[in-house]
Amino acid sequence: MDPLTQGIVGVSASQLVTRRAEAGLAAALGFLSGMAADLDVLISSTTDPLLFLEYHRHFTHALVFIPVGALICAIGLRFLLSRFVRRAQLSWARTYLYCFAGYATHAVLDACTTYGTQLFWPFSDARVAWNTVSVIDPLFTVPLLIFMCVAVLRRSRVAAVIGATYAVAYLGAGLLQEQRATLVAASLAEQRGHQPTQLGVKPSFANLLVWKSVYLHDGQYYIDAVRVGFNVKVYPGVATAKVVLDQHFPWLLKDSQQARDVERFAWFSNDHLGIDPANSARIIDVRYSLIPNQVTGMWGIVLDPSAANNQHVTWTTNRPKGDEARVKGRELWQMIRGQD
Repeated sequence: MDPLTQGIVGVSASQLVTRRAEAGLAAALGFLSGMAADLDVLISSTTDPLLFLEYHRHFTHALVFIPVGALICAIGLRFLLSRFVRRAQLSWARTYLYCFAGYATHAVLDACTTYGTQLFWPFSDARVAWNTVSVIDPLFTVPLLIFMCVAVLRRSRVAAVIGATYAVAYLGAGLLQEQRATLVAASLAEQRGHQPTQLGVKPSFANLLVWKSVYLHDGQYYIDAVRVGFNVKVYPGVATAKVVLDQHFPWLLKDSQQARDVERFAWFSNDHLGIDPANSARIIDVRYSLIPNQVTGMWGIVLDPSAANNQHVTWTTNRPKGDEARVKGRELWQMIRGQD
């Protein structure tokens, strides 16, 4: 999830275990600890453009790391907020409790999105993704923010419980919607006479109504949008070939750094690799686009046949801006409203 939401959920957890007199300080500790795991974005390299992919949502997001992460937060935040800690006479134990509550929410919330989180590191490098909520969803974040403001300002345990209940209920609704969208996607494939070897759905940007469906049949990814409200509506999309290195990049040496980078990108993308329709040298993660029935490749890697054997691929992003973003935003809004 986005950092603000992570922090707010951290506040929610801290308010469930706080004492009334410590509500404000607990909120600060929970908020900052709730965001802290994403400091793994600092692990990057100027020479290896994919290093950040390997370490984002890595050990800092593992369940076994939660006690360690909470301890690091407690030590750092007691120093950073020392003036307030002394004034409140906050003990080390209470500091750690609030930091633990905030930090513990981060990985689980991230696993509810589609990027994948290594919850079970170091025992497994599998990226857990439950696909139940968008990485940015105001309908999740804004009400929870309101409940947490009331909980902290009024020192209300009731508001904290209501907020936490709302968060769990919203994620539960996302799970139900994910199951409904999966059934629609499977039915759509059956109507086409397809037998998918991969099939998955993910919520489109900032809502739980319109879902992106991606399934693989006979070497082709079929990408559609499905709206699962009171009525079901399908927005047929496009098909694109799954990447086959021998076919699409016959010049690529198997022992080259670019070939190894493709493998790393495939792991990050859960092997959903397609060719960018606008650039045959660019491999994209077909799961991500602002408009859910399109293939635009919000990020990807570019291969170069003239590169040296030890040269890395180029990492690129393709996010709409300006007028293009506004047009696509209106198009998505029409889908959310169920319009053609």
